[in-house]
Amino acid sequence: MDGTFDAIKAALEAGDLIAALKLLNERVVQRYSAVYRVTPDRRLENIAFVDKLDMPFPEHLLAVPYGMSFCQFTFAYGEFRTSDSSTDPRLDGHPYRGLLNSYHAVPFVGDEGEATGTICHFDLDAAPLADEDFELLQLTARTLAACLPSLQVAKRPDAATER
Repeated sequence: MDGTFDAIKAALEAGDLIAALKLLNERVVQRYSAVYRVTPDRRLENIAFVDKLDMPFPEHLLAVPYGMSFCQFTFAYGEFRTSDSSTDPRLDGHPYRGLLNSYHAVPFVGDEGEATGTICHFDLDAAPLADEDFELLQLTARTLAACLPSLQVAKRPDAATER
């Protein structure tokens, strides 16, 4: 992985989640990379976000109801990969099927061994994710879980300026 994981790990250990996400995002075709954490009321709260086009953070992605998220499938399956949600039968009936077309995610686990959030790449356009980049996402999730308590997480709504 050409030293990318070492750089991601160093960024996480330094407490810079946005820098780690940028390193992940540089390698993939997906426009967005993000980290979501499950809240006590079962919503997915965004704690970090990177957009290749450096556009302002989409308000509707700040907090997503669990049942409306693709993250729910990540928790159910232990990981989730879809290069084209419009043709993925696992997403039949989901309101974002065919709208959020590319989604690749893995969970991260808290101290008690329970999945507490996800790290993902996603895009409105259909696009595959190379196996090597998915493995990098998995490695990053393991490191993220260990570093999360000390990370600088995005403060909303001004997080778009942190990129």
